[in-house]
Amino acid sequence: MMKVLEHEHPLKLVDLKVIKNEESDEEEEEKDHVPQDEFVCPCNRCGQEINDYYRYNYKCSLDDNSCDYSLHKFCAELPATLHHMSHPHPLELHEIPYKWKCEYCKRKHNANEVGYRCSSDDCSMLFVDVICAVEAKSRMIHHPSHPHPLVSLTTNPILCECRACGKEHKGIFFQCTTCSDFAIHIECAFLPKTLLIQRTTNDVFHHTHPLTLSYSFSKAEQSANYYQTCRVCGENFADDYNLWLYKCDKCMYYAHLDCATSRKEPFMSMLSSASWGLTIKNFKDADYRDLLHLPFPDQSCTILKHLFFKKVRPAATNDDEVSLQHINHQHELILVDTSEHIGSTMCHNPMKKIQLLCNVCVQPIMEAPYFHKCGDESCNFALHQWCTWLPKQIDNHPGHPQHTLVLLSNVPGVFFSIFKCALCTLRCNGFSYGCVECGYYIDVKCGFIPEKITHKSHPNHLLLLGASGSSRSRQYCYICKWFFKDDTESYYSCNVCDVYIHRECALFLPETVTHIYDKHPMHLSHLPIENHTSEYFCEICEHGLIPYLPFYHCDECAQSVHSACFPLILQSETETYSKDPDLTFYRFLNVKFGSIHKTDGHPHPLSFAQGIESDGECSMCKEPLRYKMIFKCLECKFAIDYKCCKRMKIT
Repeated sequence: MMKVLEHEHPLKLVDLKVIKNEESDEEEEEKDHVPQDEFVCPCNRCGQEINDYYRYNYKCSLDDNSCDYSLHKFCAELPATLHHMSHPHPLELHEIPYKWKCEYCKRKHNANEVGYRCSSDDCSMLFVDVICAVEAKSRMIHHPSHPHPLVSLTTNPILCECRACGKEHKGIFFQCTTCSDFAIHIECAFLPKTLLIQRTTNDVFHHTHPLTLSYSFSKAEQSANYYQTCRVCGENFADDYNLWLYKCDKCMYYAHLDCATSRKEPFMSMLSSASWGLTIKNFKDADYRDLLHLPFPDQSCTILKHLFFKKVRPAATNDDEVSLQHINHQHELILVDTSEHIGSTMCHNPMKKIQLLCNVCVQPIMEAPYFHKCGDESCNFALHQWCTWLPKQIDNHPGHPQHTLVLLSNVPGVFFSIFKCALCTLRCNGFSYGCVECGYYIDVKCGFIPEKITHKSHPNHLLLLGASGSSRSRQYCYICKWFFKDDTESYYSCNVCDVYIHRECALFLPETVTHIYDKHPMHLSHLPIENHTSEYFCEICEHGLIPYLPFYHCDECAQSVHSACFPLILQSETETYSKDPDLTFYRFLNVKFGSIHKTDGHPHPLSFAQGIESDGECSMCKEPLRYKMIFKCLECKFAIDYKCCKRMKIT
């Protein structure tokens, strides 16, 4: 206990760190606690703030808390007599009964405030307030980020690097007298321990939960959280793992100090390439009436539907017959309208485990009218109606402008009609546009790749198709986060921001998909889901997934699916996901499986399929068949790799 001149009750010493630890233990017992406000109260002697960083303070010892009298520890323990270096006589502590003014700072004080008075009769009217008397001690703090006390050695700004934010700038710093290389800027030293990010960013960036100030982001913690980037600016965190940040561990939400607080000082300005943030629209809709806005809303939408749906006729006409002349198929094709279906053929519907793919574009047929074979039940040939209206040739294609590209039902010289698209590099057994002279072939969707698009991941800015061969100097895709392998990969880029997106990532991932085991649509996400408490894993392949790479998620059921697994929803009973890290989409997205074939090398019919784990090894080369294109017997365990099929005669 301690008695002071100006207060009638004894004072007791309080350790704020002990109190905070006790409160934290109580809060940990609650599942979803809201962080309590930081401790702040005024000092009744110096008038300055008492907070956690000073750690110790004296307060009135009355048990009923009816008296809120409090003092800094250094204010309460002021010596009765002080020898100040600026005055030749000793100074004595008094409760001064009249109004007075400090000789040094000229601050005015009321009667009965405590201050120092010169003990000499020659200058008895010289007064010094407690702030000026103990200025050095008042500039010492105990900061939880560092084990030693920190002192502000000068009131003049100095040029120094802040160990909190990692920025070098001029200002007032708290420095460690034990560790010569530790200093933090006064603005960083007193950052709030918790904040709601939308309160400081005008709702441009937001998060549901309060963010907590963390004094490090260790390599182990970053690795455990998939090396997350800042949710405000999209940039990585520095290699100095002791830099501070704001975070919500529950939702894997992390932000730089300057990003979370939107500090406007030159040394802590928002990054100019803040791609996750608010962008100002740089084009007029009237100038781009046919602009493609991505991602597509669902699987039923494609580039071809976007371009040619307006040409679709409501019913079969003579024009329809003309449109089918360049479709080479041995069976009669009939237009199925909205009111009927033929035989067992129905539209593609993952919820009912029905698959129907177009033989031209190899994309799902999810609505009528569409063309469908008539006759052979083993034939699964079908067409979107708009795919029958594709032009027979394309001039000045950006990938091959020197020659006209011609529509082909089969690429000449390739085995089993499977070719590698020169633009997206995916295997395809659909129709193609090609130049036979140069051996240049692309799938029909790549035949109409738009030169300008917009994308939800980087809204309001036009994205332009990049020219093949242009250097990207180690740029990475903004969606899948993988670096471009070489200069032959096609991409979209923003000419305002440093943003690049793989053409495939922009075009191949729809906004929503459906899952047979989930009655709700699953939405595309590139970031961890708020309030998602369990681990992230794919419902189809049952492997873990990285939540800041593209994946599909149902908020109501808390279920997730790899973006590369969603086309495999119909095969969800089997593990068919490829662990290839370079793909965020299904590697056989443009391959239509399911056709039945005969061969002289095996007595039973063979089905064209993707290999799964249970298919075992190739009957010829003995290599594993999983994740490969294969032919497998419908009656026995015979299965063969696509590459080995060239040795057999398959029809």
